[in-house]
Amino acid sequence: MAFGVAGGYTNLPSGNFTPQIFSQKVQKFFRRASVVEDITNTDYAGEIENFGDTVKIIKEPTVSIRSYARGTTVTTDDLADDEVTLTVDQGSYFAFKVDDIEERQSHINFEALATSSGAYSLKKNYDYNVLKYIYDNAATDATATGTDAAPLTGTSTANTLVDIVSAAKAVLDGNDVPEENRWLVAPPKFFQQLRKADGKIMDQSVMADGGASQIRNGMVTDRPLFGFRMYSTNAIVNGAAGAAANFTFSSSTAGEYAFLYGHMSGVATANHIAKTELIRDPDSFADIVRGLHVFGRKILRADAVYSGVVTL
Repeated sequence: MAFGVAGGYTNLPSGNFTPQIFSQKVQKFFRRASVVEDITNTDYAGEIENFGDTVKIIKEPTVSIRSYARGTTVTTDDLADDEVTLTVDQGSYFAFKVDDIEERQSHINFEALATSSGAYSLKKNYDYNVLKYIYDNAATDATATGTDAAPLTGTSTANTLVDIVSAAKAVLDGNDVPEENRWLVAPPKFFQQLRKADGKIMDQSVMADGGASQIRNGMVTDRPLFGFRMYSTNAIVNGAAGAAANFTFSSSTAGEYAFLYGHMSGVATANHIAKTELIRDPDSFADIVRGLHVFGRKILRADAVYSGVVTL
């Protein structure tokens, strides 16, 4: 009984007249946004259905350009038919059990509730897995955007985060990467510091938006910064804070933060919810609900996907 009782008051002393009310509105945990599907190429997914499926991607052949003068004997190139294989070699699942008596007497549909939670956890793990794969396999430019061994300082006057993002643009420009569909993914701390950087972020020439960008109000939006669509994610954490569905980078220390940048064509992904099923538990009177997610990821263009590390 939560309500206080005056001293010496003995009417209905056990408090059994007070009902316990169980709300049918369940408090759900926060769900972070997924970024992988916005930054990777899913054109090659095909009919992905099972673990072990493969997608063959033919690479565009390189054709040589030669000088020509009248009477020159023409040399022809043999066209290459090189291919990249995207293999569905990653899988994750959830499984839980609900007893018949518990299901019957509960005021909450725990099967539906837990299935929704499991589906979100699969998506969260997918983001973690793909972003970690990109970090582990992406190219680096120590001078422009830093590495784990040589992080750049993102707070000094001479090298603010705005300057680093500008340098990332120059890296992709130098590789002839198209300006459309470029992206940058970083942890929230990166954007917190970015909004403080020298006031340069207020410059319309940086935002290329005629002064209309919401990022001036402290929001990371789909409006580009130096041509990059900016994505914030908690899947990337610094060295001391690693946990399930978050990744840290090898020898990172406190204050170091990784970020990724590139072009949508640089990484291919294919994913499929292979099975979501309800079966009877052979050892009890209960239903087992389980779901399987299979996926693959592959860097297609090594010159279009980079990782960087900064100290904040």
